[in-house]
This record gives sequence, structure tokens and C-alpha cells, in this order.
Amino acid sequence: MTRGNVTSAADHGDVEPPSRFTSLQICAGAGGLALGLEDAGFDPVLLLDSRPIACETLRLNRPHWDVRDVDLVDFDPVDHRQVYDVDLLSGGLPRVKSPAAVARTRGDAAELSVLRAAVDLIYGVQPRAILLENVPDLVRHSDYAPIRGFVAEELGHLGYRFQWHVLNAKDYGVPQSREVGVLVAVKGDLIDRFEWPRPHPGPRRTVGETLRDTMSARGWPDAEKWAAQADVIAPTIVGGSWERGGADLGPTGAKRSWARIGVDGGTVADHVPDACFDWNPALGRPGLVPLTVDQVALLQGFPPEWQIAGRKTARYRQVGNATPPPLARALGEAIASVLRSAHNSPIQVAGQ
Repeated sequence: MTRGNVTSAADHGDVEPPSRFTSLQICAGAGGLALGLEDAGFDPVLLLDSRPIACETLRLNRPHWDVRDVDLVDFDPVDHRQVYDVDLLSGGLPRVKSPAAVARTRGDAAELSVLRAAVDLIYGVQPRAILLENVPDLVRHSDYAPIRGFVAEELGHLGYRFQWHVLNAKDYGVPQSREVGVLVAVKGDLIDRFEWPRPHPGPRRTVGETLRDTMSARGWPDAEKWAAQADVIAPTIVGGSWERGGADLGPTGAKRSWARIGVDGGTVADHVPDACFDWNPALGRPGLVPLTVDQVALLQGFPPEWQIAGRKTARYRQVGNATPPPLARALGEAIASVLRSAHNSPIQVAGQ
């Protein structure tokens, strides 16, 4: 394959489409996106994150992954040529603020600089497909139109066509209402073959179903009773700021939602309740059961064997800011389907 050009297997005879694909994972965090994409058939040649504790989490779970602690703004693909022409460049980028919000708060738009660095990286890497996840308002709010315009212009120069969409993780097997804004881009006209993953059929998994076994792990006698009444989807879990505050389950409205199913959303516990815990919501917070980081990870769709490195608050930040792996898998499977469909058919590149 030549740099900057697109070829297809049809140029070399009819061969079997690949079963696995390569990816470059940026802003990898706790690995939710990378894990889901791995399940969908994408093996990362390199994973980047600027936080050492996130890199430790990735190495803890996948020692064979090539994980680098580096700021995306400083990353130069010339020094890592294995990323050239990967099948997929993917990342859950820091939550971008709208230009209007940045102006009001006199912010430095650090998150926007990461988005720009991600777009710049596309020039050097030339991936076949791109998957970027961010806030839903980036997709649908008029305040973000200048950012969408910038992305559209840059991708157009490179011969990519793209789609924006908002998906909710609860539709893909995650027991949490969590909207995410997603950009999918593919070289040339392949985007015409892309279909957003359909919601899973059947009833959605609830908080009680997901946490029942862990709640009873230390002999809490009310675990079954609590699980039976927690028959709802969790509100959005908010990772919070790395720069300030402790671990809790979100803003005031979210805490009220948690309280309605007997959960203390104002803190994160070190352990699940033991046999002596008195669950009595009438007492207020002292009578509500707090969740542990491991339980929150289950509500994010992480498998129980996935380990999160660090102390409690750092662990919670990683989990709360992650892309739910089941959602990532659904998106990865949709992109893989497009790449496989192109393997034995010509690809038309825009502008050629």
C-alpha cells in the first residue's frame, strides 16, 4: 500500500478478507474503547495516554500491548512508523467545551487542542477508518458548529467522508443511560456502506441485575431485596475532574436518582456492605448503600476481571471517564463490517 493512496484486494485478485484489523488508540484511558474494539477484531499496534496511572491500567490487563505515556500534542508518528496505514485510528477524547463556553470561562481550550492534535495525526497516519468519541453536544448543538466545520474541512482535504451520531450505551447492553457523541470517518465512498449499530433487542439490563452478586459478597442480608427494587437503568456516571474533588457518582440530579434506588451517590466506598449494614433510606445518606469502584466499573460495562490501577479516586476517575466496552464493540463491529466489505471490491477515493 502506498502512503496517501487507497488500494483494494480487487487489485491483487480475490482473497479472503482479514479476520483481524490493526488500530492506533489515542487517549486510551482505562481501556474501555480499546477493549471493546479488541472484541470487535481490532488489535492495537500502539496505545497512547498522557496519564501514567491509565497506562498502568492498560499494561496491567494487557501486558503485550505497546502502551506509551505521552501527550497527544507531542506525539510524532515519524518516530513510530508501525502506526502508518493502520485500519483504524480511535480515541475517546477529553470532553470538548464549546467555543462560547471557553470564552465565558476564559479557559485555555486544552481539550480543543487535543482534538486538533487528533486531526493533525490523521495526516501522518492515514488510517482507513476513524472513530472518535466525545460529548453528545459536539454532534447536535449549534455552539459546536465551528468545531464540526473545522473537522469537516480537514477530513475533506484528506479524502475522508464521515458521519456524526449520538448513541446511548443503554441500547447496547450497558446498564446505564449514557449518551455519547461519535464521529466515524472512512476513506473515500466506503462511508456509504457504513450503518450505525442497531440497539440490542429485548429488555435492558438493570442496576440490580448487574450488582446483585457483588452486593451479597460479604453477607449483606438485604442484597436480594435491594437488587429487586433497583430495577432501573443507572443514571450517567460522571468521572469528574482530575484536578479537584473526590469520587462521587455525579451532580445533584444524579444523586437524587441514585437515592431513589437506595444508593448513596455522594461517595464511593472501599468495600461492599457487610452483614451488619443497616439499609434504611428513611435515615438519609447514613441509610443508603454506597457503591465501590469495581461496582461502578460493572455499570460501565467492564468485565469483572478488568483491573483498574491506583488509589480509589484515581481508579474512579478512570472508570467514570471511560467509553463503555459493549458500546465500543458495537461500533467496532460496524466499522469492521465496512472494511471487510471493501476487501474484494474497488474503493473510490473522493477527488480521484
